[in-house]
Amino acid sequence: MTLSKSQYIRGLQCYKSLWLYKHKPELRDTPDKAQESLFSNGYSVGKAAKELFVGGVEVEFDADDFGGMIAKTKDLMQSGYEVIYEATFKENGIFAMSDILVKNGDGWDMYEVKASTGVKEYHINDASVQWYALSNAIKLNKAYIVHINNSYTREDKIDVNKLFNIADITDEVQNRQHLIPMHIEAMFSMLKADMPDTDIGTHCSEPNSCDFRGHCWSHIPSPSVFDLYRMNSTKKFEMYYKGVKNYEEIPNTFGLNATQRLQVDSNKSKEVYIDKRVIQNFLDKLVYPLNFFDFETFQNAIPRFDTQRPYMQIPFQYSLHILHQDGRLEHKEFLGNENLDPRESLIEQMLNDITQKGSIVAYNQAFEIGRIRELAAFKTDKKDELLSLVDRFVDLIVPFRGTGYYHPDFNGSFSIKSVLPAMFPNDDELNYKKLGSVQNGGDAMETFANLYLLKDKSKREEIRKDLLAYCRLDTLAMVRILEKLMQIAKV
Repeated sequence: MTLSKSQYIRGLQCYKSLWLYKHKPELRDTPDKAQESLFSNGYSVGKAAKELFVGGVEVEFDADDFGGMIAKTKDLMQSGYEVIYEATFKENGIFAMSDILVKNGDGWDMYEVKASTGVKEYHINDASVQWYALSNAIKLNKAYIVHINNSYTREDKIDVNKLFNIADITDEVQNRQHLIPMHIEAMFSMLKADMPDTDIGTHCSEPNSCDFRGHCWSHIPSPSVFDLYRMNSTKKFEMYYKGVKNYEEIPNTFGLNATQRLQVDSNKSKEVYIDKRVIQNFLDKLVYPLNFFDFETFQNAIPRFDTQRPYMQIPFQYSLHILHQDGRLEHKEFLGNENLDPRESLIEQMLNDITQKGSIVAYNQAFEIGRIRELAAFKTDKKDELLSLVDRFVDLIVPFRGTGYYHPDFNGSFSIKSVLPAMFPNDDELNYKKLGSVQNGGDAMETFANLYLLKDKSKREEIRKDLLAYCRLDTLAMVRILEKLMQIAKV
């Protein structure tokens, strides 16, 4: 029996997850676009990191011929190559591919590339089991983690020596070698037996989100104690391990804050809770015309544009609905060219589109304000105009977080994706699921980040229409929500 590095790390996190991966892979959750984005980032980062050690040769991946990959690695080493990418080994029960191997004297240095901005515990476990496998075949001198330097700012061409930080983890890796054979033996024994009876716990998401959650959590009702508003996971599992899953089972002695208690009581009564004073206090702060505003952003692990940092949120799109005091509703929008840095054009049009006076309404305004501050730092000649927008923001989430309006279908969440369908059930105009390929912010981010790679022009145009439709719905949703709050306040 053989384990890959990733399977070994999976086993360290949860035996049941490893057993399911090996014996019941069909039960895995379907990857979403956020997970696909992680894979995409990992690939781009790995490719860029190879430029730290030029002149190497790569062992091409072949899922149908791992033996051939191992043989090619041995051949490259014997042929005198001093830099090998994806060197492949199968030793000590572990199948491992080393991102970068570099000859160092009579031995080799091992570089593992990570798309993260720092060294994490599971990275060291990953490198440790790789060292364990490789050290049976070759002499190893050093182990390093290559990771993104998030303080790097691109200027003209990418400088890979500044883009990456390299951390020496040799001592940590060597100190864990005596544990690895015990772990491997235990995992092999477990895999030969029946599925482990492992209950759900914090390990389901730490250090990585498990892709068997749909299977392992199928016994959890909806709603459940895991939906309680802003309660940390430790307290939620404290209740669960005492046999408490439903709201009805929560003992009175278990301390809930006011919002959590409202959530539980509203679910039991199936009634909407309304506090008109909270709603009216919010409405009194609004100044017409009302600018309902929403950004969409993308991220790149490897910066594409000048002044861009790794994983920096770059606004590429906005939607703006303007509600005038006489009831007129205008819509304006911007969607950048996927082949260019969108910030210059976005700033120019945004400053023209937003009215000179009146409130700017956002949902969870900290995100929009943060992006505007970054745009002001980027475009210093427009700094004053951009920063003047900040004080005009009002946050539509306030009357909901302030429990001015609570619907049992919010299920402990005040996000617009929870609030909207609860307030407007069966309204196709306000249904995100009726949209095309872009139905949430993660879809928008991932789609636009890779749109420039798409060669099919008609497909690109179709996706751009989907992006516009999604962002438009975000601001239209805010308009309709506010209109409903106004109606409630008048009754």
